[in-house]
Amino acid sequence: MEKYGLVGYPLRHSFSIGYFNEKFKSEGIDAEYINFELPSLDEFPEVIARNPTLKGLNVTIPYKEKIISFLDDLDKDTRAIGAVNVIKVIRKKNKVKLVGYNSDIIGFMQSIETMLQPHHKKALILGTGGAAKAVFHGLKNLEIESKYVSRTEQKDMLTYEMLTPEIMEEYSIIVNCTPLGMFPDVDVCPNIPYHLVTPNHLLYDLLYNPNVTLFMKKGIEQGAATKNGLEMLLLQAFAAWEIWNEE
Repeated sequence: MEKYGLVGYPLRHSFSIGYFNEKFKSEGIDAEYINFELPSLDEFPEVIARNPTLKGLNVTIPYKEKIISFLDDLDKDTRAIGAVNVIKVIRKKNKVKLVGYNSDIIGFMQSIETMLQPHHKKALILGTGGAAKAVFHGLKNLEIESKYVSRTEQKDMLTYEMLTPEIMEEYSIIVNCTPLGMFPDVDVCPNIPYHLVTPNHLLYDLLYNPNVTLFMKKGIEQGAATKNGLEMLLLQAFAAWEIWNEE
């Protein structure tokens, strides 16, 4: 039986295990998907060694960047992003090769593309983690210029205090890549000046639980277009399956 799995810690909110095991059952695929909850990545080589039928892994927080040092190769987009959420396990004779990919970039691009309008030229990315990096490069591929927004001052990044009326008008796409607003903490949201959001804005939240986050609600109140991350989640899962099974 083929094995697939998820590496991260903790794994309380794992979408992947339910999605893939249901897929295997409904499509008659002889495979199983397992959560590998690793308090430390030092245990990662053991996961590979102990599971000889393992074909692929998903990677979630906090290991999307740290896992790279354990891999043999990265695809081009993933190298530019510097974060991995899919690993393909290639076995030839007695050798194992681990190749890192990022299906977040694929899911995000396909999900946001249908919502883009001609005036959407620039984006603010809230957060600076692995998912934010995938969003940055996805937007770049869609020819949209982006700026990261961080809580702390960093080179070439904005802070929340720097979001002036001029910047808010210029950057009409705002993507939340932070965990702020995720269940059960549904009464919080990123600290942007929501009163400067207009119907020209698109507010995209990578979160999907709750279905409408406070970030999205505040955008809707200002007439902005909004979307949550559920479709992206599904699209990146489709992309992961294709990566694992392409010859």
